[in-house]
Formats: sequence, structure tokens, C-alpha cells
Amino acid sequence: MDDRLDPARRAEIEAHLAADPEAAERVRAYRRQNETLHELFDPTLDEPVPERLAAALAPRRGAVWLRSGALAASVATAFLLGWYLRGAPPAAVVAEAALARQAAIAHAVYTPEVLHPVEVRAEQEEHLTKWLSKRLGSSVRAPHLGAAGFELVGGRLLPGGGRPAAQFMYQDARGGRLTLYVSAEASDNRETAFRYAREGSLGVFYWVDGPLGYALAGELERERLLAVAEAVYHDLNR
Repeated sequence: MDDRLDPARRAEIEAHLAADPEAAERVRAYRRQNETLHELFDPTLDEPVPERLAAALAPRRGAVWLRSGALAASVATAFLLGWYLRGAPPAAVVAEAALARQAAIAHAVYTPEVLHPVEVRAEQEEHLTKWLSKRLGSSVRAPHLGAAGFELVGGRLLPGGGRPAAQFMYQDARGGRLTLYVSAEASDNRETAFRYAREGSLGVFYWVDGPLGYALAGELERERLLAVAEAVYHDLNR
């Protein structure tokens, strides 16, 4: 569909599509959707960058902020394309894209921190969860992920789109970090199955459960990240 396959794999797929009219039509539909997306959004590439955004991108705080912004933007693009291809309602697209984008930004910004990765350490978990629950206006817990190989580092309060959000950070024995972003803005009391996106080495599983939206981000293979996301879900619903 995107002309990204090597010749051998392409020949294999083309043979499959030739024998499966339904799959072939699905690929043609995806191509038409891609063309529509280009027609809608390619003109944006020629628009001048607004002054306020250009100022925000100025490297006043070091290159890490630019890398974080580029990572978050590319992840957000992947989320949006996935939603459009699935035909999701526009309202859900906007709300959950914001959840994913904010989670990606927060992960990229705080996981490199050595001295101050969190506001409140795991040693004060009870205080942390009470504080975040009060600020988010809904009961918030830090899942226990020891069985999955990750221990809680701590958490912090974050700005959301219009309401506060929370981030819990976890770390494995090798120092690898995961973050769980929690928001009340994307839920509207809906429930969604796990969705997944990956950009480079960063993968994100995200879902809505009752009054809260969750996004688990980390530089793990999809299967392992899914296993941790399932552990998060089961711990929160036990």
C-alpha cells in the first residue's frame, strides 16, 4: 500500500491479493483514504509557521526539547492516521489523539531525567495517589507491576488540555523506564479496547476505562508492552 516492501515480500503479497478479492479491495480502500488525507492536509505544509509556534520551537532549553517535540508530533500523526483509517468518529479521534499526544510528550520529557524524574517518590505512594486523585477529581491508583519486571519510581501532576493529568513512572532492573499517563479528558465515561501505535523505538498502548483514559508508553517490543498494559488493566480492575 505504501510501496515499502522488498521485492520478494511484495511479490508474495501481490499473489495473495490476486487470489483474495476482498483483501485487494481493502488495500484499494486504504490507498483511497491515504490519497484523501494527502488532499486534506498536504496544503498545510506550505503554510507559514505561526510566530508563537516558531518561538516555542526556538532551542532555548536545549536540543532535547526539539527531539521530544518531533517524537510527540510523529507519534500523534501515527495515532491520527490509524483513527482515520478505522473510520472512528471525529470527536473520539480528537479526544484520544490528545491523550496519546500528551502521553508521548510527557514520556519523552521526563524519562531522561536522572535527579528529578518524578515529583513524589514511590516511598510516598499513598500520599501521591491521594494528591493526584484529588486533583484529577477521580480515584487514581499506581498499578503494582513487580510481576512484569517494573517497580514504581513515583509520579507527578501534569497539565492536560483543560484539566490536570497524572504520570506514573516505572523502571526495570536495567534502568529501562515506562510511563503511565492518566487523564479524565478523553473518557466521557466511554470504554475502548487497547489501541497501539509505534514511532521509532517508542511504543504506546492506550485505552479508556470508565472515567479515565490511560496511555502506557515505553521503548519495548509490542508483545512485551502489551503484556505490561494488560497487567496495568488487571491491577486497576481487581
